[in-house]
Amino acid sequence: MFKKVLAFFAAMYMAVSFAAVDVNKATAAELDGIKGIGPGISGKIIDERKKGNFKDWNDFIERVKGVGEANAAKYSAQGMTVGGASFKGVAAAPAAKEEKKDSKAEAKMKADEAKTKKEAEKKAKAEEKKKMAAEAKAKADAEKAAKADAAKKSDKPAAKADAAKPAASAPKK
Repeated sequence: MFKKVLAFFAAMYMAVSFAAVDVNKATAAELDGIKGIGPGISGKIIDERKKGNFKDWNDFIERVKGVGEANAAKYSAQGMTVGGASFKGVAAAPAAKEEKKDSKAEAKMKADEAKTKKEAEKKAKAEEKKKMAAEAKAKADAEKAAKADAAKKSDKPAAKADAAKPAASAPKK
């Protein structure tokens, strides 16, 4: 009989020691009793609770600095609840990850667009440079042709004069 009574009291002690501690109702001492929560965290919890009760675990994690999902899971395993509910993971976290992926994708898209725009500008500058070089070459060729034509025109009268001189200076028979 003594063993049964002792077992009963041991079971009751364990039940009391692992009793759920609701973060919205717990005292600082009760919060300190949860493994991983010290005076610093319990003080932060109580300060935030003064502003209003925690709606859920997500609200608790957002408002209490230094508590993340990993700590929330540990505290929940130790018997802490928020509004009577234990921690099952934050539903908003995957949405935040999706937003991060979306924002990374948008940033990559913008970077790609900027790169494409720079490449297009670079290509346009290269085309403009080619066009200017072609125009300069065409102008140089035209000037060269004009000089050649001028030289030919000036050479023709000299050639006629040269041709006339030998005939005139030739001895008469």
